[in-house]
Amino acid sequence: MNFEAFHKIEERAFYALAAALGLVVLIGLGAAHYMETHGHVVTGMNNQIVWGLPHVFAVFLIVAASGVLNVASIGSVFGKPIYKARAPLSGLLAIALLAGGLTVLMLDLGRPDRLIVAMTHFNFKSIFALNVILYTGFFAIVATYLWTMMERKMYGFSKYVGFSAFIWRIALTTATGSIFGFLVARQAYSSALLAPMFIIMSFSYGLAVFIIVQSFMYAWNGMKLDLAILRRMKNLLATFVGAVMYFTIVYHLTNLYFAKQWDFERFILLEGGVFTTLFWVGQMLIGTLIPLALLLHPTLGTRCKTVVWAAGMIIVGGFAQLYVIIIGGQAFPLNLFPGMQQSSSFFDGVIHHYQPTLPEFLLGMGGIGIAFLLTTIAVRVLRFIPQDDFHHVSKEMLTD
Repeated sequence: MNFEAFHKIEERAFYALAAALGLVVLIGLGAAHYMETHGHVVTGMNNQIVWGLPHVFAVFLIVAASGVLNVASIGSVFGKPIYKARAPLSGLLAIALLAGGLTVLMLDLGRPDRLIVAMTHFNFKSIFALNVILYTGFFAIVATYLWTMMERKMYGFSKYVGFSAFIWRIALTTATGSIFGFLVARQAYSSALLAPMFIIMSFSYGLAVFIIVQSFMYAWNGMKLDLAILRRMKNLLATFVGAVMYFTIVYHLTNLYFAKQWDFERFILLEGGVFTTLFWVGQMLIGTLIPLALLLHPTLGTRCKTVVWAAGMIIVGGFAQLYVIIIGGQAFPLNLFPGMQQSSSFFDGVIHHYQPTLPEFLLGMGGIGIAFLLTTIAVRVLRFIPQDDFHHVSKEMLTD
């Protein structure tokens, strides 16, 4: 097959992928329109559970957007050549994932036409107002970061802008975790551990997304990832997964230390139905233990397909973890009168029921479609495929 024929096949494949992702986006927008015109009664949300499945998608995309930029930070801030070659793709994914997550968030909250009000009127005592500033600033800083990396004349400023992006994304993820940590009324939240836990969750989810996207791009272009680079990235991913498991254990042990939290812990760990299943099977087994076993295995861990499968399971486990945190935390009733039983027509003291609906799922998938449609088009237009300097790779491996 000559080069011209290969180029035509590749071009058709690109348009087919872009069309498929565009269809996913349109379906997501259609779902948002359906919920907007019929009201949230067509969703599984109610007066007790006001953050549903779209919020799980939105928070995952936002947290992953912060974490995927960690690849660029390791390269620019800490001077690691292996990761520096991947910094442009890392920045692109950060912008795309945040755009997808915020789109879902905006369309799920209702009245997206009033977004301009949220952007021009701030209550600085609210963590939500702080997040609006952090999200918009993230777009600006990462876009500037990409400019310094891809424009030769601006390359000298890359490290300084990269350090600013590093600090900003830590602040952004801290604020995202603090949305839950500051909600003192909910027993599942109101914990200082949630902010650092969200930071390490972002590292894990972001690197998992990056590995999958990078592997897809290499396969698309008929390239093969160097085993030395694969080993570095999969070891780092295993470290992040282990850190998430550590924070999860500490979080639940901390709750078990306080008698007032025993009912909540019994609900999540033993008697919570779907939440208990998602915690033990989705988060701990599929999202933590199996990926760790695959990544650390001396033979399987050196295979690209194994690492990609492990990254995919980490993403599945991440969705399960956020579902338990966000929805499970709301399903457990408010403790309005400690030490007393509660009963009223407003379901006080009752475990709240939530059943996700198809429009909610489609809206969340639309956000993912937006993220990867932006990535696909940008990679087609500009050179975002990592270009490795194998001299630096070999030198760095010798210092391990």
